[in-house]
Amino acid sequence: MSVATSLIEDQPARIAPVPAETLYQFSESPLLARQSRQESNARSYPRRIPLALKRAKGIYVEDVEGRSFIDCLAGAGTLALGHNHPVVIEAIQQVLNDELPLHTLDLTTPVKDRFVQDLFGLLPPALAAEAKIQFCGPTGTDAVEAALKLVRTATGRSTVLSFQGGYHGMSQGALSLMGSLGPKKPLGALLGNGVQFMPYPYDYRCPFGLGGAQGVQVNLNYLENLLNDPEAGVQLPAAVIVEAVQGEGGVIPADLDWLRGLRRITEQAGVALIVDEIQSGFARTGKMFAFEHAGIIPDVVVMSKAIGGSLPLAVVVYRDWLDTWLPGAHAGTFRGNQMAMAAGSAVMRYLSEHKICEHATAMGERLSEHLHILQRDFPQLGDIRGRGLMLGVELVDPNGAPDAQGHPPVFGRLAPLVQRECLKRGLILELGGRHGGVVRFLPPLVITAAEIDRVADIFGRAMVAATASL
Repeated sequence: MSVATSLIEDQPARIAPVPAETLYQFSESPLLARQSRQESNARSYPRRIPLALKRAKGIYVEDVEGRSFIDCLAGAGTLALGHNHPVVIEAIQQVLNDELPLHTLDLTTPVKDRFVQDLFGLLPPALAAEAKIQFCGPTGTDAVEAALKLVRTATGRSTVLSFQGGYHGMSQGALSLMGSLGPKKPLGALLGNGVQFMPYPYDYRCPFGLGGAQGVQVNLNYLENLLNDPEAGVQLPAAVIVEAVQGEGGVIPADLDWLRGLRRITEQAGVALIVDEIQSGFARTGKMFAFEHAGIIPDVVVMSKAIGGSLPLAVVVYRDWLDTWLPGAHAGTFRGNQMAMAAGSAVMRYLSEHKICEHATAMGERLSEHLHILQRDFPQLGDIRGRGLMLGVELVDPNGAPDAQGHPPVFGRLAPLVQRECLKRGLILELGGRHGGVVRFLPPLVITAAEIDRVADIFGRAMVAATASL
């Protein structure tokens, strides 16, 4: 057992683990009924995960009926240390006990200064040496909006290249960068039309029908030609924005050689490279930031989710050559959330001190091994992918017509059945990817080996039930 694992397993779990043979049935509780009547039609998670939650600790949540669930959604990756981790609770209580200001706009405090130093200490030294930081409104979407303003101001150019399958938020500016058409279609024209979409290196379903090293090279050739051909019909952009691992797009890790090529091409063209680390940052992929797997230094890094230690917070970190915008160019009332900064500092220190990157790598490999064993019995498990504890399984129809690479089509109808059967057995998972056909695993990074084994066992049982019901 590693030091990191032993420290994690010492943490008390006040909620009882899910019993071995759990099979929950669901009916609409009074809380869910009121939610359905009173909340917006835009609500999403309760439709697929109909739970009214009462308590949470570690990787477990408990609903109002006393049922416990393993949470492999973890606030869409926000809860790096799980629910109510002692170091987070202690940091929040300390802020309250010391009567620190809870709201400071962008005025500095000792808590804020410590947060900045902790964050810069996690950055690659080459980036930290010239880093600037902008605190944003408390969502990743707002940080993306700030990044767009930043690069457009600094370069004097207005267009941005984004990637098919990308997800960067739900405001109209950030939404314009999204690959998925679903949320954009009802809106018609979005604000601005300066976004050009590029093919992402989706190896299992390569947009060029190639895959592997050949698909990567063709992809890079296409991008390089686009930025350098005066007849390409595309203006030189202010920036390229990319996820090193696409999250909502289906847990698709970018090939590392492709990321290195992307950095080379953008640098040579004088185009800023924005890396969106909102979901993949802070040890999630086995490195503190997902772009570190490729050894590159972006110009801009967008961060939120885990950075606030479970509380709302978002920042943009960027290289100082971009720092040409004027005072007030981006603001937000709640950018001075002191409790989030204190909690975020506590999480960052814990991640480093307890070697959580190494732990996430080991637990991700363990879960991946389980999933590959299940794949022998379930041909519907088409592609198992990801990095660290950011994993996805693309469900396929083995009886469907194969694509150009010989892979069966996405089995979108099966995915919600699997999700539901997992929930019945006490496991919360989310879906994503094309046609909602990817089952996603985003557990708290403190999950233990025994809990990984339990997650895989429940998923296997759910696969048996879901495939039998087709």
